Amino acid sequence: MTGTKALWLEDWARARGRAYLRFDYRGHGASSGDFLDGAIGDWAGDAAEAVSRLTEGKQILVGSSMGGWIALLLARRIPERVAALVGIATAPDFTEDIWEGMSAAQRRELMQAGRIEQPSDYSDEPYVITRRLIEDGRNQFVLRAPLALPFPVRLLQGTADADVPPSVALRLLDHIDCPDARLTLVKDADHRFSGPRELALIGKTLHGATQAVQAASD
Repeated sequence: MTGTKALWLEDWARARGRAYLRFDYRGHGASSGDFLDGAIGDWAGDAAEAVSRLTEGKQILVGSSMGGWIALLLARRIPERVAALVGIATAPDFTEDIWEGMSAAQRRELMQAGRIEQPSDYSDEPYVITRRLIEDGRNQFVLRAPLALPFPVRLLQGTADADVPPSVALRLLDHIDCPDARLTLVKDADHRFSGPRELALIGKTLHGATQAVQAASD
């Protein structure tokens, strides 16, 4: 919740007198717990509890990467609390993509040892994949089951994203059942999507989503 986008969004909301909630899932950032003990379902539950306990009325959900998957799960779980959804480099069902990208030997190691280490592009430390993360992820799929999103959905995606390619965003756009869904591709933007150009676009997209919500309620 101390990332560039989260802090920029707080400033954006404050400047417009809007309530804003940012939080860390368990095992992330300032939250307690061990990251390796968690899985997608746990973190989706954290998001649902945060929204239920700490907000009132309908919310515009903003999620980046895994947070985009969490936002989709939240929208499916409590649609009555969602006014709109903005996904940034959304990574739905990415745990299965990891599984499918493993060799047979890596899969055996994961199933037998319960975890496997892979190199990370964002840290000198290896990225640990747990068996529970993969197995729980299969219970949280959103691209392999109908997904009705009866509110404005705005997806932002960089064409230079090496972690979540544009094809994922296109698949998600095609998959969702939504009367007002739009995808914006940004040339040369990477997965972080946090440069000045990208942040400005997030603000513009949020403003547009807010206007769409207001128009629908009139």
